[in-house]
Amino acid sequence: MNKVGLTLLTAVFGGAVALGGYKLIENKKFDGMSFEDKQKVYFANNPTGVMSSTGNPDFTQASAAVAPGVVHIKTTYSRKGSQQSQGSPFDMFEEFFGMPQGGGRRQMQAQPVQASGSGVIISDDGYIVTNNHVVEDADKIEVVLTDKRTFEAKLIGRDPNTDLALLKVASKGLPVVKLGNSDNVNVGEWVLAFGYPLGLQSTVTAGIISAKGRQIGILSEGQQQRGNPFGGGAEQPLASSAIESFIQTDAVINKGNSGGALTNASGELIGINSAIASPTGVYAGYGFAIPVNLVKKIVDDFVEFGNVKRGYIGVTYSEISPELAKEKGFTDVDGLYVQDVVGSGAAEAAGIKKGDILTKINGKTITGSPVLSETIGRLRPGDKVNITFKRDGKEKQVSLTLKGEESLKSASGASGKASKSATEIYNKLGASFIPASAAKKKELGVNSGVVVTQVNRGGIFDYFGVERGLVITEVNGKAVNSVDDVESALGTTQRNIVRLKGVSPQGGAVQLSFPVEY
Repeated sequence: MNKVGLTLLTAVFGGAVALGGYKLIENKKFDGMSFEDKQKVYFANNPTGVMSSTGNPDFTQASAAVAPGVVHIKTTYSRKGSQQSQGSPFDMFEEFFGMPQGGGRRQMQAQPVQASGSGVIISDDGYIVTNNHVVEDADKIEVVLTDKRTFEAKLIGRDPNTDLALLKVASKGLPVVKLGNSDNVNVGEWVLAFGYPLGLQSTVTAGIISAKGRQIGILSEGQQQRGNPFGGGAEQPLASSAIESFIQTDAVINKGNSGGALTNASGELIGINSAIASPTGVYAGYGFAIPVNLVKKIVDDFVEFGNVKRGYIGVTYSEISPELAKEKGFTDVDGLYVQDVVGSGAAEAAGIKKGDILTKINGKTITGSPVLSETIGRLRPGDKVNITFKRDGKEKQVSLTLKGEESLKSASGASGKASKSATEIYNKLGASFIPASAAKKKELGVNSGVVVTQVNRGGIFDYFGVERGLVITEVNGKAVNSVDDVESALGTTQRNIVRLKGVSPQGGAVQLSFPVEY
């Protein structure tokens, strides 16, 4: 009997030591893991027990599991003219998702401006993913849980090109929403949208996946809600800065849902709600979410590098339209037509040439630019991809290694299309300027500036609605105080995108980016 007791005691002690050792190792390695790997450990120890709905839909289990991990984000803007953009693609977000209102020309506020959105907890130690436009330029970010606990959040990173941001609160043991796989979702599948719409508390709605891989132009530089003047066969950079491959859903999404969770019926996160298409500004049946497989890569980059590491193939392309096919004499309906190849870029090194048609990436058919941009958007410089392309009617496959953004900058003006001259760009603006007076600069609280005195019909400023009286303080990141300064700064334009900063006649800060390549 004593031997039996001793054996049992030894077994229990050994098990405790083993478990303690495992926990020690687990905790030691935990910080170096990706969010997806961290979640595998978390949910191995904290199973949800949620099962996908079959037969008559029943979302009670998924709702109960997910809702505690979706938070209310409250932001405060105290700086003069903060969260201001005229002609920005984010005007649409501001109108639909609870950003401060003001018709795109916000007045200076004596009192702090407040706004709100939603966020999703992705690790129990306080990391929260949301939209960039929910927290951009906020002076204070507050996170409120469903149990009313409130935390001040620290911004870890944000990326306007995917409209994603990562926050961190100082807390442990928080409820977590399980990361799913957006590649596995299918059109017609049931989904749930979680968030804090229209000033309401935690809310869940149900719908289906209406479409995948939607490109709606809201993030693309120069494609403001007014429309893209260069649509159809316009050249665009492969794996361009803006990445749009939205999941479309008819689950009800409204102002305040931005940054909230889109989940499958098992309660797994498949997307971050970001935008709606609506003639009225409220739900009309068309909501858009960022695929979670892209989210995973972006948030891991924020933690590991502090910013997003993007890989580039180094070509410009056009989607194939009937007009382009007729002009070039080919019958392909899928794929992307290579307009040009950047010198010393990854594509050139792999043998891809102007006039090729890119048909597949990693074996997946390229039905349009969203397929390509999302695939590349999940990768980093140094990663390899397999590209299938067609030349003279014959398909070839190459493996290429993605390069960083520096490859595009160093190759500018090499075998790729050179930037237009400063004078040529200046003339395309269709505007006249005078130096801002010292009194005007003091009034607006700026140290530089030129005033737009005239906007000519048919110019770029006319198209994008730039008004007389706008004080432009920076062009392409350079301070401007004279016409010569403006023209000189235009000479630094990269990839034919001009970026302006300034102050509107009403006193609101303005940021505007637009293409100069017609």
